[in-house]
Amino acid sequence: MKISIAHLYPKLLNLYGDIGNIITLKKRCEWRGIEVEFEEINIGDKITSHDLYFIGGGQDKQQEDVAHELYKNKEFLLSERDLGAVFLGICGGYQLFGHYYQPHDKEKLLGISLLDAYTVAGKKRFIGNVTAKTDIVEPNTLVGFENHSGLTYIQGETTPLAYVETGHGNNGKDKTEGARYKNVFGTYLHGSFLPKNPHFADFLIELALFRRYGRKFPLEQLNDGFENKAHEVLVGKSY
Repeated sequence: MKISIAHLYPKLLNLYGDIGNIITLKKRCEWRGIEVEFEEINIGDKITSHDLYFIGGGQDKQQEDVAHELYKNKEFLLSERDLGAVFLGICGGYQLFGHYYQPHDKEKLLGISLLDAYTVAGKKRFIGNVTAKTDIVEPNTLVGFENHSGLTYIQGETTPLAYVETGHGNNGKDKTEGARYKNVFGTYLHGSFLPKNPHFADFLIELALFRRYGRKFPLEQLNDGFENKAHEVLVGKSY
């Protein structure tokens, strides 16, 4: 078995160890004998079809450069979404999965509308550990570190990835954290996200396998004692 993974614009969007998400996906596949075809997509590169796409976070200037490039590929990526491809966006990348990000003093950055969501710059920066509950995976907790001032609001058929128990989440008001529509997932959780949440990493791998082969493949259990401890020690921790 194999899956293909694309890392979108890692030279510009790779804050707070976001590359760890790619390493986690690749290693958890390799440990099970699942081959990984990997491609790094940078500015000017053509985006081709993959089973799973990942994009990380970055500062406003880098996010602006990526926004223009992503928008050129909007129709293709929307088609990929509707054909079952898996997407994970972290922080700035998550914001660009929505309709737009509105900074304080610059023009609106258009997103690619994979999610029915939008983001506006806030006056307060949300910094600290997050614990959120989800009904997508077991165990039902997700943990990570948020550092953002953008306020994201989801609507329509897009649903929250999780609900915050510790931390601020999407906007500090409605207790939502992240978003999901079809196989598109966005979150503000850095740190890296997937090493601390191996159960969610496996969930993405299962979706990517289904995208490629059209049926479910139960994943071989791994010895996740270290990973689970890293997860558990952060549950309920505020900073």
